[in-house]
Amino acid sequence: VQLQASGGGLAQPGGSLRLSCTVSGIILSSYPTAAWYRRAPGKLRELVASFSREGTTNYADSVKGRFTFSRDNAKNTMYLQMNSLKPEDTAVYYCKVYNYWGQGTLVTVSS
Repeated sequence: VQLQASGGGLAQPGGSLRLSCTVSGIILSSYPTAAWYRRAPGKLRELVASFSREGTTNYADSVKGRFTFSRDNAKNTMYLQMNSLKPEDTAVYYCKVYNYWGQGTLVTVSS
């Protein structure tokens, strides 16, 4: 099983990025629970957004209204659309499906 996260990079405050997590080795639609996490420099890992088994999408208060978590089961891929980025969004972002983790993609928000 592999989760390949991509789409990170440098963005200006107020800008946008879309992260992708391409999953191989499992059928994404068979796993209702999935999430994006991030780890900022010097901080603990933080849950950013998640899909629950009940079908709800939950967001950390710090990203609510700015980030959107979606999935395309036909492409076996998940996305994290990040808008109105802030310097405090700078972190390595990780995708997770069930107990499988991606390798992380770095997002830097700076002018």
